[in-house]
Amino acid sequence: MNILLKAAKIIDASNPELHLKKRDVFIKNGVIEAIAVHLEPENQTKIIQLDHLHISIGWFDSSVSFGEPGHEERETIENGLLTAGKSGFTDLILNPNTNPLPDSSADIVFLKRTSEGKATKLHPLGALTVKSNGEALAELFDMQNAGAVGFSDFKRPINNSNLLKIALQYAQGFAALVYSFPMDTQIAGKGIVNEEKTTTSLGLKGIPALAEELQIARDLFILAYTGGKLHIPTISTANAVKQIASAKKKGLDVSCSVAIHNLYFTDNRLEDFDTNFKLMPPLRTTSDTKALLKGLKEGIIDFVTSDHLPLDTEEKIIEFDNAGYGTIGLETAFGILNQLFDLETTIMLLTKGRERYGLTRPKLAKGEKACLTLFNPEPDHVFRKENILSTSKNSAFIGEKLKGKVYGIISNNELLF
Repeated sequence: MNILLKAAKIIDASNPELHLKKRDVFIKNGVIEAIAVHLEPENQTKIIQLDHLHISIGWFDSSVSFGEPGHEERETIENGLLTAGKSGFTDLILNPNTNPLPDSSADIVFLKRTSEGKATKLHPLGALTVKSNGEALAELFDMQNAGAVGFSDFKRPINNSNLLKIALQYAQGFAALVYSFPMDTQIAGKGIVNEEKTTTSLGLKGIPALAEELQIARDLFILAYTGGKLHIPTISTANAVKQIASAKKKGLDVSCSVAIHNLYFTDNRLEDFDTNFKLMPPLRTTSDTKALLKGLKEGIIDFVTSDHLPLDTEEKIIEFDNAGYGTIGLETAFGILNQLFDLETTIMLLTKGRERYGLTRPKLAKGEKACLTLFNPEPDHVFRKENILSTSKNSAFIGEKLKGKVYGIISNNELLF
């Protein structure tokens, strides 16, 4: 396939010769053949010429859930990857959130094979413990050999401190990345939202910030003892940012992420008892949100994620106490970040993180495989339910104003447009 992008403005701060320049880009059989001010198309070339066309290297999301196998009614791998591609993402990390859970090499092989040949590449996480029950380590080494890029018990804390110690020690033998979800379940108790004056007045049981911060403190002490590579997903409190900043200054190999909805919403959105705002970690306060935004800008928080989590209608159209946690977020990630940050920062955040998982960062240069996201950063629009591409419709962003539009991706010798 031959593709010619006309007058595309390049956003790539790592490449000062092309950054913020308008160029024609010619792609032949999935490889960038030429980048110039003006290029003439060869025979049988698809020409792409669009309003305010911008391009960057392909975007990356470190926390995405689908449903297949076991919960295909939520999302299949095929439609999930199609949704991700149309939302601008060329690579994603798939959470172990299926039935059965991927806790063996055969499970990882299934996920890899099912996703082969798609424009968006799927990189699976394996379960850290057997059935993610927190009792015994799963087949970490075998799963990594099969293609797993890290190990996580998705949204489930590791309550057994010794198990986390053993996991970090064992994983060092093959340089594996270990996740620990930041939640002390005993402190959290039966809480379902942030513990704060507003939520208490609503009669909702709260999860104090202490539950997150105490678990992070424990994890960092263990990491200092064992060494290894630790990732703390989706932090949500101001003190969590401080703790991780301190650990990094000490030289600990720790990374963390934040969900876009925790940057954008606060717990005051719970006043209408809309279950789309029942999230884990819960929405926190304005001061927490400000600290998270500052932590991102300063590089303390390593990357953002949509934390895309499709759920059945039956899990959301129900009383708040019994509703499931989670929102979809792939379709709205760019439009929200582009409001919160300037364009260059937005693209920097959307392209960070591959290296943590041992993945190669694409290059926008002649002779490189084309891995590009095409977008227009200008138009404002309101996100409606009919704009949702995912099979599940549980979005906290319905009715929100988004800035910018994704045209599609060119990746894996595929044009998704």
